[in-house]
Amino acid sequence: MTSFRTLLAAVSLAALSGTAVAAPATGPVRNVVLVHGAFADGSGWKPVADLLIKDGYTVSVVQEPETSLADDVAATNRVIDRQSGPVVLVGHSYGGTVITEAGNNARVASLVYVAALAPDEGEKSGALLASKPGAATSIGPIADGYLLIDPAKFPADFAADVPAAEARFMALSQVPINGVIFGTAITAPAWKSKPSYGIVATQDRMINPDLERSMYKRAGAKVTEIKGSHAVFVSQPRAVADVIEQAARDAQ
Repeated sequence: MTSFRTLLAAVSLAALSGTAVAAPATGPVRNVVLVHGAFADGSGWKPVADLLIKDGYTVSVVQEPETSLADDVAATNRVIDRQSGPVVLVGHSYGGTVITEAGNNARVASLVYVAALAPDEGEKSGALLASKPGAATSIGPIADGYLLIDPAKFPADFAADVPAAEARFMALSQVPINGVIFGTAITAPAWKSKPSYGIVATQDRMINPDLERSMYKRAGAKVTEIKGSHAVFVSQPRAVADVIEQAARDAQ
């Protein structure tokens, strides 16, 4: 067991040396880091994670706080930096904005956008969403500038093809997102330098499928269209896992 003195020494060394520089992504890609989106948490990735683990991948799930884009990128980088080798970084929905910044980490070999935002430099997620609005109108303010989906409308708008009981629980377990995030501009889109893959959820009501298509085209992403709701990672986990595994194979 690591002694307290050893642990303290390690922490002190990290503090003295500043931010660690990750090793570049080299060698076979067997690590996958999954980033959830707004109004969700990492547990929604379980069906995809189970398949990836069964197929021999090491999976880590980020539980970003949704308090600010900087906080969410930092939370993602902490997970990436723990990996033993190169990483496929996957983001759903607003998680796409997060991986667009966090994907600049040297360990990241490729990016996978799952019904996700893929902003360009200077773009803000809110303005991007407003440029081609989705069908849903169920997002509203709660306290302290945070946003939430109306729980009664959540199943139809977010998870229409998920079993009803599961969709209702997802509605109850939403993570509120700080509205300031949607007004925060991207500074350095990782998709400009990293291979990218995009999944269009063709029945998405939260993000317009045409917006997904246009963002992925701009990013030069390899696109897969899946018939599914915004929660396509829950309803179609095998199809989503297949795209992630393709990204891992292509990066080797």
